[in-house]
Amino acid sequence: MATLSTRRSTAAASTAGRRRGDGRGCGAADNAANVPPDGRSGIRQTYGDRRLRINPNKDHKPDKYDDLKSDFDPAIFSSLERHLPPSMLDVSKEAKIQFMKEILGRYLPEGERARAQKHKEYRQRIMSAYQPLHKQIYNVDATTFFVPSFIEAIKKSTEESFRNIISEPSPGVYTFAMLQPSFCELLLAEVENFEKWVNATKFKTMKPNTMNKYGAVLDDFGLEAMLNNLMEKFICPISRVFFTEVGGSALDSHHGFVVEYGNDKDIELGFHVDDSEVTLNVCLGKEFSGGELFFRGVRCDKHVNSETQPEEILDYSHVPGRAVLHRGRHRHGARPTTSGHRINLLMWCRSSVFREMKRYQKDFSGWCGECQREKKERQRQSVAATKLAFLRSEGGSMI
Repeated sequence: MATLSTRRSTAAASTAGRRRGDGRGCGAADNAANVPPDGRSGIRQTYGDRRLRINPNKDHKPDKYDDLKSDFDPAIFSSLERHLPPSMLDVSKEAKIQFMKEILGRYLPEGERARAQKHKEYRQRIMSAYQPLHKQIYNVDATTFFVPSFIEAIKKSTEESFRNIISEPSPGVYTFAMLQPSFCELLLAEVENFEKWVNATKFKTMKPNTMNKYGAVLDDFGLEAMLNNLMEKFICPISRVFFTEVGGSALDSHHGFVVEYGNDKDIELGFHVDDSEVTLNVCLGKEFSGGELFFRGVRCDKHVNSETQPEEILDYSHVPGRAVLHRGRHRHGARPTTSGHRINLLMWCRSSVFREMKRYQKDFSGWCGECQREKKERQRQSVAATKLAFLRSEGGSMI
């Protein structure tokens, strides 16, 4: 999470390197990305000759990488292999691994490797000592987790089925009923139990993100697999429909956490963008007033502090169990929670393929509101200049 006062999303740059690939992901890519050569010969080929596939090769059966020792989850290699260029599919497994490691290594610089290993050990210490309160929430059970309308829409996974349950109060912000009240209560109880354990053992835990002081990282105490399943089977189908231009069809990792607001907790959240391609935000409860989300348009790094247009302004009031789904680059914040205690579940969904592709882009007019406006203005000026030149030539020929 990054504040907008920096004029760029520093969080995306500093934390992208820590992604280890939390699961299989959506298994699709929405754009080609330039990638380095695989080292099969001494000749380094150009980036243009080594592009990842735009769409996954569904006929290709990838190798298994469960025995691979890496900072990345083995599943991400199997997912990425379907996007390799055709010339890479017939090479040895070792060559494929080297090729993919060079891609993934861009997001885990050498200086970050020790930190990633320490984080892994940190998680292992927690899970070896913490005893879950409600083990049934550690695996997704659709009928007990979700409301029937959401389950039915996911089964069909068409734009029409999603539109039937989704409201879009502002372009790119989607809201829908998602979680059962009983599941919200169980998750809240689990978080409370974890916090009691932390206080009793005086275990020093990591904050949810760089802006929230109160809450917990769900991935750190055993809920990582459940949340990855949630992303893969229930968020990816929606993201493929509504967020393809920002990697919504190639989500392959996540950061899952809860944040807490109240008089003795965080009160509000400043204007910022998330370190994600797609963000899921679901209010869990409890009783509270205030805390509205406010949205102010989608921006690339260059335009993150540009002015908000009237049509981009949205204020949203939380409803327990109701989800908000939006692009990570959609600028937003949270107004003060004036009374009570509000807890929200958030999942930042990321795409390593999209992040690789974005490194080589200069024009983000496909999704940045300000880039779109600049492009339209350039087109308007070009048309006006052409008309003026035409009128001048016609006038000259008549003299």
